[in-house]
Amino acid sequence: MTIIRRLSSILVAASILAVCGCDGHGVPQVGDAAPEYGAARLDGKPVSLADLRGQTVLLNVWATWCHPCRAEMPDLQRLHQANAARGLHLVGVTVDDAGTDVEIRYFMEEFGVTYDVWHDPSQDVSSTFATVGVPTTFLIGKDGRILWKHVGPVKADDPELNRLLDQELAPAST
Repeated sequence: MTIIRRLSSILVAASILAVCGCDGHGVPQVGDAAPEYGAARLDGKPVSLADLRGQTVLLNVWATWCHPCRAEMPDLQRLHQANAARGLHLVGVTVDDAGTDVEIRYFMEEFGVTYDVWHDPSQDVSSTFATVGVPTTFLIGKDGRILWKHVGPVKADDPELNRLLDQELAPAST
């Protein structure tokens, strides 16, 4: 009976690790290096976080069917408009199914989205960053470390996010 319990415990633990996307290295936390991740733009061109190394990146995971995602789109667009010239690269990663490019483009048009959108129908971003749901947002510093994580809709006036953006996007002193 003890062997069966131990095997059951091992199987449960393995299932939890598989579901959370953990590979034995743990869930990415604030302060950790952002994991390697890539997807494709809507035009099919492959892109990755490695392409953005040295830039400050706000990575937002969302979907067109997600009501809280709809609520945060105007705030994300405001953040993009206010900070792009200062060096912020905002990336929206949609986890909508394959074959939904028309719906995604319509969604972007409806909400006036002008920042970079990547499409990840296999939801690799969810397992790579161990997200629990959408929307989830990460601020990644120029050094590639996760500076901030937020589950739920982002607000353009979030004091902690804006403090970190000001700190990260400040001109280098000479």
